[in-house]
Amino acid sequence: MTPVLMTERLLLRAHRRDDFPAMTALWSDPDVVRHIRPPSTTEECWHRLLRYRGLWDVLGFGYWAVEERETGAFLGDVGLADFARPGLGELEGAAEAGWVLSPTTRGRGIGDEAVGAMLAWADAQPGLPPIVAMIAPENGPSLRLAARHGFRFVRAANHGGPVHLFDRPGT
Repeated sequence: MTPVLMTERLLLRAHRRDDFPAMTALWSDPDVVRHIRPPSTTEECWHRLLRYRGLWDVLGFGYWAVEERETGAFLGDVGLADFARPGLGELEGAAEAGWVLSPTTRGRGIGDEAVGAMLAWADAQPGLPPIVAMIAPENGPSLRLAARHGFRFVRAANHGGPVHLFDRPGT
């Protein structure tokens, strides 16, 4: 079961089938995903929704849908996963933090609020693997968000392009 997390403005909850159109719009937007991957197809977005639901059953942690409490709008995805990325030793067996949020959230502190809630939940879980992150070096907003939440640069790597690997000491 995906735990429900509530903040002042956000509800972090399990992904639902009715999130699919908004997820597809988010993940197929070239501006949103420019530092992550090529825009996703509808089929890839469907697989992502199913993967997010399955992470919780397999790993005991996973991704949440980020919903604005006031409007009920789907704002994006935030969570932890083990994507079994080969050749990236720091990520192997770790809980890799990730976030993708709608452009409508920019400058509103939504990323800080969502990532903060996710990490507070993670910090309270006994036995959770170490928390790490992989961020494109040109993704300034995500690099700043990671730094504000205690992530520390470990090394540069390549995963379909240059990436920086981070750990979060004390986790």
